[in-house]
Amino acid sequence: MISIMNINKKILNVIYKVLAVMLALILWEIVALKIDSPILLVTPVQVLGRLFTIWHEPDFAGTVWFTMYHIVGGFLAGLLCGIICAVLAYICKPVEYILWPWMVTIKAVPVASFVVICLIWFTAKNLSVFIAFLIVVPVIYQNTLTGLRSTDKGIREMADVFHIPWIRRIRYIIMPQLSPYLISAGRVTAGMAWKAGVAAEIIGMPKGSVGQMLYMSKIYLDTDDLLAWTVIIVVLSVIFEKLVVLALKAALKK
Repeated sequence: MISIMNINKKILNVIYKVLAVMLALILWEIVALKIDSPILLVTPVQVLGRLFTIWHEPDFAGTVWFTMYHIVGGFLAGLLCGIICAVLAYICKPVEYILWPWMVTIKAVPVASFVVICLIWFTAKNLSVFIAFLIVVPVIYQNTLTGLRSTDKGIREMADVFHIPWIRRIRYIIMPQLSPYLISAGRVTAGMAWKAGVAAEIIGMPKGSVGQMLYMSKIYLDTDDLLAWTVIIVVLSVIFEKLVVLALKAALKK
């Protein structure tokens, strides 16, 4: 009975989300028709039509792959670095103090400032990798450190008394406690990495990137192209977020 109720709730959630999207599209259509200016705002139908033409362009796959490869690479590097730094800070308190000013600075400095500074150090081609990395590290670090510190002190002491091997401690004590914190951080930073990475590409304009396409659309006042690429970014970001969450859940349950 409970299982059926859970299924019904999931179905209702999907229905509500679909209705919300449809309502947003209807409002968008009404506003676009009211403005009646393709430079300011195009209709969803026009954007959909442009999506179909973009899909068949010869450089589409290469453009998407370029951006995806760099942002995903930066995200994975940031995820790994954040976890390692958190573990070191958990084991050794001085490490936490050493990392503190760096993490605070990274979180406080605007993405645009980092992009401009990093353009001095890196070529535009690799800019989105480093920016995605910087955005991910502090969030993963903080959540992982909080998760490690949330482990029950009594359970840790019991593990010491019974001399439980560290492999078993990690698997059966630490991982279950860490799981919600790391999954939450992964869900948040997956979207943040895409937003920051594409923003870096718009400023740095590496050749053959999604950011370059967005910038050129803005230059030529090609609004349907601009919105079509924005939709593509949103779809890729959502898919990536879901994959990250699934991967983390699978890894942390082992």
